Amino acid sequence: MTTNRRLFLRNSTLALAGAGIVSSCKTGIGTQEKLKRTWCNPIGVSTYSFWQFNGPKENVPMSFCIDKAAEMGFDGIEFLLMQMESEENSYLQKLKRQAFHAGLDLMGFSTHQGFVYPDEKTRQPEIDKTIRQIELAYTLGIPTMRLNTGRWGTIKSFDDLMANKGIEPVLEGYAEEEGFKWVIDSIEKCIPTAEKCGVVLGLENHWGLGRTAEGVLKIVDSINSPWLQITADTGNFLERQYEQLEMLAPKTFLVQAKTYDGGGKWYTLDIDYNKVAEIFRKVNYHGYISLEFEGNEDPATAVPKGLEMLRSAFTREV
Repeated sequence: MTTNRRLFLRNSTLALAGAGIVSSCKTGIGTQEKLKRTWCNPIGVSTYSFWQFNGPKENVPMSFCIDKAAEMGFDGIEFLLMQMESEENSYLQKLKRQAFHAGLDLMGFSTHQGFVYPDEKTRQPEIDKTIRQIELAYTLGIPTMRLNTGRWGTIKSFDDLMANKGIEPVLEGYAEEEGFKWVIDSIEKCIPTAEKCGVVLGLENHWGLGRTAEGVLKIVDSINSPWLQITADTGNFLERQYEQLEMLAPKTFLVQAKTYDGGGKWYTLDIDYNKVAEIFRKVNYHGYISLEFEGNEDPATAVPKGLEMLRSAFTREV
């Protein structure tokens, strides 16, 4: 069988599953068959899964990630901005063209920013940077962008922060409530650009003031805009994991699904993805699941295993 034929058969099967078109199952009565309709959330992969900040980003270029994601059978790809080689329009259009030709949606954009600074003059460049990132997402045709609160910075080493389960002391002389005000004020200034560009911001449960579901919802509910929703990361709750995911689920716009084959870089969580899928099924979440591999196994073997597992967990009869 030629490579093109294999790709055609694979993509046809994925398209039928994604569209809710179906496989048949035997009823056991003669040759009669009963059609069984199934549906699966589309599954994407973060380019982070192939890099994980292991060595120079030039060793794992975005073009390589696009090719691998398509080869492995993903429906879409989530770009990590820090991994990109350039922000020049010609480079962005080249990536967009390659992804389209590979049959991949550009379905997510992971960016970094931080708003937990007492000085407004320090926050403003972060606001400006975030607005620029929204415009990059628009240029790429990406519909949602991951947003961070930022953190206090009282624990300098990320390794030390992870060893402390993401818990960080508040900056001396300030209260946590002040930090929330800085974040809310900063994100509010980004909302008009998000609306103009049609890019939904997804505040992630990603340490700092977003370490807990309560913290994420405090910000999202306060701003109360359809252009600020939630990116729910299954691997960033180190306690009350499923309870907190349930809290985030109704406002989730993108799910990032961590896997840890070969043991995690900082920690390993035992995540029951059948249970996770049920949580999001209850709120009729039909959006993308983005695989974020954060283990020590070779991504060439670990990432396809993650895809198979997520397809199984997020497929259901309809």
